[in-house]
Amino acid sequence: MSAPKKYPDELRERAVRLYREADPKPVKRWLAEQLGIHPEALRSWIRQDEADRGECADQPSTQMLEENRRLRRENAELKRANEVLRAASAYSRPRSARPGGGHELHRRP
Repeated sequence: MSAPKKYPDELRERAVRLYREADPKPVKRWLAEQLGIHPEALRSWIRQDEADRGECADQPSTQMLEENRRLRRENAELKRANEVLRAASAYSRPRSARPGGGHELHRRP
């Protein structure tokens, strides 16, 4: 489970919208101070918005990040299931009562 968000989604959306609609673009530090948020938070929100819009190629979009999280969870679940199956297989594997494991039938005298 992730940590609780410091800033509500509405504030994030408003801050990014204000920045995008402003002409000329305001200094991010000044806008962050006006909104009562950390300047680095505003900077990262703007970069993520640019990635979501396809304007920033060096950062994955929100959709891609969510897909990666989903795939990581699915991968972890499948690994756990494989471990359970591997343990059950080792426990229930039939063993031959003959010395040598019964492989002598395939040997030639």
